[in-house]
Amino acid sequence: MEEISLRPYQQEVVQAALRGENSIIWLPTGGGKTRAAVYVAKRHLETHPNPKVAVLVNKVHLVDQHFQNEFQPYLGSSVKMVPISGDNSEKDFFGCVVRDSSLVICTAQILENALINTEEGKHVELTDFTLLIIDECHHTHKDAVYNKIMARYVKKKMKGEKGLPQILGLTASPGTGGARTLEGAIAHVLEICANLDSVIVSTKHETPGLKKAVPRPTKNYDIVDVRHWDPFGNHLKMMMKLIHEFMMLDIKLPLREIGTQEYEADVVELEKKGVSEKNRLLSRCALHLRKFNDALLINDTVRMVDALRLLEEFYSKETTNVLDVTDEFLTGLFNENRVELKQLASDALNENPKLERLQRTLVEQFREKNSRGIIFAKTREITRCLYDWVCANPALQRANIRAANLVGAGTGATHMTQREQKETIRTFRKGDLNLLISTSVAEEGLDIPECNVVIRYGLLTNEIAQQQASGRARASNSVYSVVAEIGSREMHKEKTNEYLEQLTGRAVAHVQNMESRQFRMKIFELQQEAVMSRVLEATQRKEKRLKYNSAEVEFECRGCFKSVARGDDIRIVNDSQHVNINPEFERFYKTGGQIYLERTFEDWEPGCKISCAVCGQDWGMEVKFKKVVLPCLRIKGFSMKTPQSIRPGKKWKDIEFPVKEFDFVQYVKQRYPDLDLD
Repeated sequence: MEEISLRPYQQEVVQAALRGENSIIWLPTGGGKTRAAVYVAKRHLETHPNPKVAVLVNKVHLVDQHFQNEFQPYLGSSVKMVPISGDNSEKDFFGCVVRDSSLVICTAQILENALINTEEGKHVELTDFTLLIIDECHHTHKDAVYNKIMARYVKKKMKGEKGLPQILGLTASPGTGGARTLEGAIAHVLEICANLDSVIVSTKHETPGLKKAVPRPTKNYDIVDVRHWDPFGNHLKMMMKLIHEFMMLDIKLPLREIGTQEYEADVVELEKKGVSEKNRLLSRCALHLRKFNDALLINDTVRMVDALRLLEEFYSKETTNVLDVTDEFLTGLFNENRVELKQLASDALNENPKLERLQRTLVEQFREKNSRGIIFAKTREITRCLYDWVCANPALQRANIRAANLVGAGTGATHMTQREQKETIRTFRKGDLNLLISTSVAEEGLDIPECNVVIRYGLLTNEIAQQQASGRARASNSVYSVVAEIGSREMHKEKTNEYLEQLTGRAVAHVQNMESRQFRMKIFELQQEAVMSRVLEATQRKEKRLKYNSAEVEFECRGCFKSVARGDDIRIVNDSQHVNINPEFERFYKTGGQIYLERTFEDWEPGCKISCAVCGQDWGMEVKFKKVVLPCLRIKGFSMKTPQSIRPGKKWKDIEFPVKEFDFVQYVKQRYPDLDLD
């Protein structure tokens, strides 16, 4: 077992926690927050009479990372500790594991599930723990799972309940919560403190040591001239205007500038309007316009061929589901222009100048033999396009750049499993890879080695994401580069984030300098308001859920508006999955490929993808639950028709009718009445 030695600035920030006070440690990325937490946990385990520590993380891969790299090396031989994530079976008996361990490291959702589970061996109480360590605790707000856990804590504390655990939060960037003024930023920091029932601590006396240990990278603005010649993008815009004209036969619509995120927001609302009005012309045109806008954004960020590929993949599926004149027009429009788009995309003179600037930046930074870097991009699709570009670029291959994508888990062709993420990071640490092309998944938490170059490419994010990304450039003489057009929104946002980062520091300092009694009174006031607000929201949700009788609500396919189910056909399984138990529903859908999930589950397994038999709209997947196969519905594939309106599905929690729990025995008896049960 290794000895824990803290730097002076780490010693400074752990003092409140060592006194048993609830506290938030604010240190920059690379400052050793987790090491400080290990030290606090060790002292707590040594001095508390009946210690029980839970380390909560917000991403699955952090469970093993914290266990293997931090807690096990320093506590392993003296403490019984267990890492628990969705990948292992311990989560199904969380209560038993907690009872038999001194320290557990788990995702916050696993603890939340155990707090609401009433089964013996699975249930836990907050009072079962003596210390909760909350990683990336700036996420303790709104409906985040951290805040659900802490809301219980605060409610119990306000009722005078004894035996609640000590809280230790860790963050590199509390942020301003969207505020642009000092007053607003102070209010946000106080809200985080109230949610975590904690003071916020940072180094004051050991700042020089912190700056030496975590040097700030040199920031470069790699400016690109405005792209004046873009025949490929102009051709896409011409096609979009033809779709506008086709729609104008039916309705006039105010849409903002094509090729912007604002335009995308407009066509999303337009699609919802089309669904609500059962106007297929509107809804289908809006879906196609959104895909064209995605292609324009990719054309503005990476290559023309990448934008064309996105459209070709989309239309290869659309041509199989032509139902009416709208579909004929939209698919015909693309097919008629495909050859010209291909010719334009193949002309190197029309290529994106941002890529030339990015190439120069990479070549400059990878002159050193052992260079390592990360490119942060907006979407998984863009990271895939950038990876293809790097691999096909002769200048970057001559610079010996060995790249890989690093993106989040999920569904679709561009996602990564947790195992793939771990393997990519392991290969990067070894040096077999030297460039990661990543979405925000690499911004916070991941144990990625020091980089000498971090590039933000085509990003519009907040000050927290900017701070997290720049904190990855920790090698000596490292560079943090922003590649953007002169006068662009990305440039403006980056400059704004620099101001907001300074504003965060001023807000934290103000909160830290508040007189103790004033601070406690303000925290208590905010906690009272939060408790009342949650009670009110719960009451309103309950009332909303009872607004309609389930038999009054019809489910219509979002693609073709065909009525396919009613609300009383729906049952809920495992508190989260919504299945249709009506055997007649089977005739409305067709099955596709088998769904594979990285995780395994206790009492169900995924089956085939399901979609509308008429139009191909994605409806979810079949699940096998205790030997029976049931369609598990994706609510976004449907619209809800109530006695008052038609509304596109968004989230199951927002539905306006009650849903019963799935009763396996009753279902089997009704579905198989002739079954011999003797």
